[in-house]
Amino acid sequence: MADRRLQVFHAVAKHGSFTRAAEHLFMTQPAVTFQIKQLEEQYNTRLLDRGHGKISLTPAGELVYAYAERILGLSEELESRVAELTDELSGVLNIGTSTTIAAYWLPPLLNSFKRRYPRVIPRVAVGNSQLTEDRVAARELDIGLIEIVTDQPAIERRSAARDELLVICQPGHALSRASELKAQDLLEHPFITRDPGNAIRELAEEFFEAAGISTSELNITAELGSLATVKHLAAEGMGYAIASSAAIRRDVREGRLAGIPLEPRLYTPLEVITPRDKFRSRLITTFADHACEEFARMAQGGTGIE
Repeated sequence: MADRRLQVFHAVAKHGSFTRAAEHLFMTQPAVTFQIKQLEEQYNTRLLDRGHGKISLTPAGELVYAYAERILGLSEELESRVAELTDELSGVLNIGTSTTIAAYWLPPLLNSFKRRYPRVIPRVAVGNSQLTEDRVAARELDIGLIEIVTDQPAIERRSAARDELLVICQPGHALSRASELKAQDLLEHPFITRDPGNAIRELAEEFFEAAGISTSELNITAELGSLATVKHLAAEGMGYAIASSAAIRRDVREGRLAGIPLEPRLYTPLEVITPRDKFRSRLITTFADHACEEFARMAQGGTGIE
């Protein structure tokens, strides 16, 4: 186990804030301040400059931060290697996931994984795909489950499966009578879109752009971060939206929404990402393999997605 003071200092330097470091470490801010003070007393020098509301590293702080990165990395590797000798996976796994995956793909995935490895504790952070990708690249998360094809050099990616995107609307909506919908068919209707950084928003914009339609021509009636709210407003007749078929399967079956394929067909990828060059424990590798297998299985038959 690495020195707790080094862990706290590393978190403060990385997040640039005592408050954010305290939240990340589940500590109080005074406790974080005390740990930093102790470390500075040990080295008899100031490690952080705290001027004008910003935190920056002193030259000594830069040196300590570089060594802290190496020490904490080795400590993590040591703990994982020793744990693997027991032949039973255990420990905390920090998972980042997009909102759609979190709601419709993750529950059966975690359920099947926990049945195999009950001592593993998944710690899940939900955000849009871009935010999740950035946090994995920054090594704040062990693994990410996202819906964009990443080309970030700091990321290693595995394409697990794909899910079709459909137009969703109220069953009585004019669009609901179509067997498929082209971009031009949608232009005159109010469009409920997603928040910036959301993978499905990016794919929808690419779909329209491929048809020669700019986003400025779309009749956008709302821009929302919550998929549940998007579905609710579409079901109430406020407009149409574009959503993953996994996310609407139950709503269509129970008559709350209509789902219509796009022409040409549009799919969202399901990607499993990990930080490049980071020591990868057997726990991370095993979960990544399991996620790829389960995503492929669920995408083929819809099994387990409700």
